Amino acid sequence: MKSSRNEIRWSVGELAHRFELPTHVLRHWETMGLLAPERDAAGRRRYREDDAYRVAAIVSSKAAGMSLDQIRSLLDAGADDRRQILTDHLADLAARMAEMERSRHLTEHALECRAHDVANCPNFRAHVADLVAGTRRGLHPGRHPGPGQHLPARA
Repeated sequence: MKSSRNEIRWSVGELAHRFELPTHVLRHWETMGLLAPERDAAGRRRYREDDAYRVAAIVSSKAAGMSLDQIRSLLDAGADDRRQILTDHLADLAARMAEMERSRHLTEHALECRAHDVANCPNFRAHVADLVAGTRRGLHPGRHPGPGQHLPARA
């Protein structure tokens, strides 16, 4: 007879090993209210498969940049602020992705630029002149020259 998914049980060490986490992390998440493992007769934590899925959700959410407080709301189906937290997190992700895109454009430009010091590249200087002058804040990837779209370095 096959066992149901709720009959599978792991110790704190076994579950931590499965997710490549120190055991104290699972214990901390329990104190934060993110996990609630069963206890055996000796008081040891026993994690079921549903707990493993919660750990996977926590690890994935942390990798996406969420705080433990945000994750607690995400895992609480009845949390009133759940939708707002997720909306705010999406906005944060969009801002971080835009920053990564700006970084990618700068790196591509630096890689293709014939100027050894990209800060002395005429196209890069033209791209950030308004930023240096204080008439604009932040870099905008749509305005940055792409690979091959720069002037040759001046001697």
